[in-house]
Amino acid sequence: MQYAVVHGYRRAFRLTGSGPALLLLHGLGCDSSTWLSVMPQLSKHFTVIAPDLLGHGESDKPDADYSLGGYANGMRDLLTILGIDKVTVVGHSFGGGVAMQFAYQFPDRTERVVLVSTGGLGKEVTPLIRFLTVPGSGSVLAALTFRPWRPLVAGAMRSLSKLPISATRDLDEVARIYEALADPAERTAVQRVTSHVLNWKGQFVTMTDRSYLARLMPVLVIWGRQDMVIPSSHADLAPTHAMSDVHVFDDSGHFPHKDHPDEFVRIVEEFIAANEPAHYHRGRWRALLRRGDQFELESVPTGDDSQTQPAIS
Repeated sequence: MQYAVVHGYRRAFRLTGSGPALLLLHGLGCDSSTWLSVMPQLSKHFTVIAPDLLGHGESDKPDADYSLGGYANGMRDLLTILGIDKVTVVGHSFGGGVAMQFAYQFPDRTERVVLVSTGGLGKEVTPLIRFLTVPGSGSVLAALTFRPWRPLVAGAMRSLSKLPISATRDLDEVARIYEALADPAERTAVQRVTSHVLNWKGQFVTMTDRSYLARLMPVLVIWGRQDMVIPSSHADLAPTHAMSDVHVFDDSGHFPHKDHPDEFVRIVEEFIAANEPAHYHRGRWRALLRRGDQFELESVPTGDDSQTQPAIS
């Protein structure tokens, strides 16, 4: 674990390997350790950066901006400090929402996007997460994570996760999140995060209105068919174009990178090898924004596009 101070707040991150950069973004209530099962293999060919998002893990947990845009800005600034200009951004669950926001805000710094059991593609999400937006939920969580019974509850979850039952397979990760929420500062941060993207009815912030922008960028979607947190059917809502691909693991839950680390790494490596990095072109971006989902790109001149207009139909 390494640390950097960005805008006065300590950011914890893991950094390993060499080669093209991969930015790994964890989900709500998790931290960078969720990627430990795949980082050693990925680091053989890539520079891997796995931060603890603000409000999570060993990063500071201030009274600050926990919006998707705020997280995207924080990742840009951390990468700038580390001297990394462009990345393939990989996001799991809420981290997938941050990954999409990063690509939307900084297309010139995004080479590819990999979305793992991602939020932001549909409304449905588990009631356990929706509960975090209900008034008074913080007090309930404080009572549920009270020290006397916390080890018992966490231990029971970990024991249940070992059963050959799909409904309980992710409870080891749930136990880690449960323990993290015992920290009042992290609990507040997680609730602040949820309030920006969902309410008790479900997710209200999605990328569906801007998904057409993904036509200019390679996108890989990975899911577990037995996901009990965000339905795997949301994979059908992912951007589809010549540079996109979708993989759904039949025997996997919300954490396919942990359920099948070797297969996960193979798919990511093959996707990167098969798709050249996206090259930001202002003319293409302009044409896409003007025409939206009716856009059809025929030809765009390369180089400085300050005086050029792309041909569109």
